[in-house]
Order: sequence, then C-alpha cells, then structure tokens
Amino acid sequence: MKLQLLLITLIVSLTASCQSKIKGESAKTNPVMQTNITTELYDTYDAYKEPTLTKRRIKHNEIQPLIDKFRTKEGYTVKKVGTSIEGRPLSLISVGSGETNVFLWSQMHGDEPTATQAIFDILNFLDSNEFQTEKESILSNLTLHFLPMLNPDGAEVFTRRNTLGIDINRDALALQSPEGRTLKKVRDSLNADFGFNLHDQSTYYNAERTDKPATISYLAPAYNYEKEINDVRGNAMKIIVFMNRIIQNYAPGQVGRYNDDFEPRAFGDNIQKWGTSAILIESGGYKNDTEKQEIRKLNYVSILSAIYTISTKSYSEIAIADYDKIPENDRKLFDLKIENINYELLGKTYTLDLGIQRFETDKLNHQDFWVSSNIVEQGDLSTYYGYETFDASGYTATLGKLYPKRIATMTEFLKLDAYELLKQGYLYVVVDGIPEKITESPMPLNITRGTYKTAATLRLAVGVNPSFLLEKNGSLDYAIVNGYLIDLKLKKGAFKNALILK
Repeated sequence: MKLQLLLITLIVSLTASCQSKIKGESAKTNPVMQTNITTELYDTYDAYKEPTLTKRRIKHNEIQPLIDKFRTKEGYTVKKVGTSIEGRPLSLISVGSGETNVFLWSQMHGDEPTATQAIFDILNFLDSNEFQTEKESILSNLTLHFLPMLNPDGAEVFTRRNTLGIDINRDALALQSPEGRTLKKVRDSLNADFGFNLHDQSTYYNAERTDKPATISYLAPAYNYEKEINDVRGNAMKIIVFMNRIIQNYAPGQVGRYNDDFEPRAFGDNIQKWGTSAILIESGGYKNDTEKQEIRKLNYVSILSAIYTISTKSYSEIAIADYDKIPENDRKLFDLKIENINYELLGKTYTLDLGIQRFETDKLNHQDFWVSSNIVEQGDLSTYYGYETFDASGYTATLGKLYPKRIATMTEFLKLDAYELLKQGYLYVVVDGIPEKITESPMPLNITRGTYKTAATLRLAVGVNPSFLLEKNGSLDYAIVNGYLIDLKLKKGAFKNALILK
C-alpha cells in the first residue's frame, strides 16, 4: 500500500511539474499555442478594425483624431517628432515598458496607405480588454513605437513622392527631406531593435511562376553589396519566415520575396546597417479587394503575431534557410487576360492573347478615382496570368457601334438598358448635357460628347483602350468595356466605370 501511494504521489508531482513547465514556456516553445493566437486574432479582427478608415485615400486630418485619443490614455505617449514640408505634424505613438524597442512606420510613400490603417487596428487591439495574457507578454517585454503616415503631403494628393518631389525611401544618405530626417532621428533615438517598414506594392506582382498575386511581399534588406547575413539581418529573416507561415493560412501561395540587391540610398538597407532588424512588408493585390481591406486584415494579424513572437523570442529557433524558400516576386499579372481571341486584320484572321490593366486616375478631391484601361501586352501570353482570365476561343473581336439616338441629359442616359444596347452591338452613346464635373460613365457604355468619331475598323494594340464586343456564330455574347468583361447573357460582370470620350 505504501509503495502504491508513493507511485501515485510521484505521478501527480510529475504531471503538475510538466503542466507548470508547459504553461510557463507558453508560446515560446509551443507552436500550437502561437497558431491558436493567430487564429483568434484573425477571427476577432472586426472587433478592433478602426471603423473610420475604410478606403485607401485617407488623409492626415482623418488620422489626427485617432492619434489624439491616445494622448490621455494611461500607458501611452504621443510626441510630435517632426513636420512635413507643408507643415503637417508627424507623430510617434509609444506604448509598453520592455527593453526591446520595436519601431513601425507607414506610408513613406503617400499612395501606400494599407498598413497605416492596420496600425490603428493594432492600437485598438492594444487598448482593448481582451487577450490580456498576450498583451502582458508584449508590453512587458517590448516598447512599441508607431509612426503612421510619414508622408502626409503625398497622402493628401495620393502620390508616391513628397512635396519636394523626393522619394523618401531614397533619402537615407542625403537626408534632403524633413520627413527623411525625422525617420532617421527617431530610429537613432530609439536605437530600435526591430523595425517594420510598411509599404504597398503594385497589384500586378505575382509569386514567381504561379498565377497567385503577391498579396504580401517581404524583404530583409541587405546592408552591403555582398548581401552578408549577420545577427541583425538574420533576425529579420527569421521574423519574415514566421510571418510567411501565418499568411499561408489565409492566402496560400500568395507571398513573394523582393530581390535583396543592396541599395545604398534606401532607408531599409541603411536601417539594417545601423543595427535595427529591418522587416520590409509590401501589400500587393488580392482578388476583388480594390480598397485592400482584406490585405489590411492580413497586415494586422501577421504584424501582431510577429510582435508577439518577438516578445516571447520564439522566433530564435527558426531556420534562416527557410527565408530563401519564399518565392521571389514576379510581375506577370493582368487585371484581365483574354486568351485565344480572333482578330481580323487586313483581310486575315489572327489569334492573340490580350493583357489588360486598369489604371486609376484620381478625381480632383483625391478622395476617389476613375479607371481608364489599356492593353499593355498582346501575343503569346502563356507565361502570364490574370486576376480574371477568359478563354475567348471561337470568339471574334468586333467593333462597337455608335447608338443612333442623341441623349439630352445624363438623367436620360441612366435610364437606358445598357445590356440590351450592348447586345445589339452599341458601345458608344452621344450625351449632350454632360456636366463638366463628371469624369466617367457610370454604366457599361462609353459616352461621347458629340465630337468623337468612332473608328472605321477595330484596332487591338498595346496602349489602346480595350472596348469591343465578342461575337460567335452571329451572336454577341460578351462585351469588353473599358477593360471590364461583361457577360451579356447573364447581364453581369465586375465593373467600375466606362469612359467619356471627347
């Protein structure tokens, strides 16, 4: 009996010891726990998403109230750390008491705002009452510093460069811009251990040799021409490997890796050189996510998860070699790829592929945009991909006609049955009373002001706007209107606008 009691006591003691050890080490050695946290972050995202930011063209005055609310919150400090050329303040929001400094800055390029929104989502999370254990780990081990919208003047007009015309990301040596000087000053004052350099990239990047968009791309920038890997750069690579694993859960195959050729003028390369583990994150494209709200969510989840793994130091066991396994960025995506279309030219019929991209033009207030599309490549596009791909085998590109009736006003124009007119072969409509402030056609019919002359024959060429019809066996089944594919049988298709032609 005594032996039996001794064995029971020993088993209970060992079990308690193991449970205590597992609980104490938590996510540091338990990848399952880290995965669970990431899943919870993803599933609860809507509770923390900043509701006042819903579109890409956000302005400095929209984020100021979001910054100001942290001035009086316990545990947070907000400091003015610089001023843009046009006089807009640059603010640093800090929280946490840990010895490890993590510095995150966004919108160095004014037209790259996805991560700016994610920063405020992250701040809302940190200010909430949930995830107390995880936040205790983060805020006791780290001090987080956020500098949202480094280039507010560029954001005001939704352009890449600052008012001086400088690409701030190429100003790390000359420091000609006040925004660049601010970034350098803050990095140096913090002597940050980790830095998250947050950008947007073209939506036309894909993960190499796949049809997957590079929804998120990463880079651990080189700090010299030899592309050497020291502990600083190595830690950045490990964090990127960790973040890639997270993104694969929600956007499988949609991660790319930037070329790491050393750029001596770039901030990322120099910040790595100055001793901060620099992690470049680029938000690319995601199907049917024009305003990049799903990509914003992926930023939130992956950055917060990375911050957590930095706080637990669980990244330290990740193999650097896995960094090179991430596919490189390629640029072989179109908005619309049309395959095997028949094109009649000078009495002969040819078969082509067309690659179409939709280009944004800002409206005067820089709050919204309209789209003008171009054919950017044609011929054999078998090694290219599309967000949308249509096999036009058996279909012939056909010239659209001008609707014979002149329309007096836009109100009257909006009463037309666009699908029925397209089915009859009409692609252009003369509208007399078009207000000057209207920049685009809201229906899948191109508008003319009465002086526009339609072409006598269809021309498909690089640089030409793709607006034509697709005919098979005497039936018009599809229309391409300003680069958008319209199914005339089902009367549907993704569409933003057609053109007003002069």
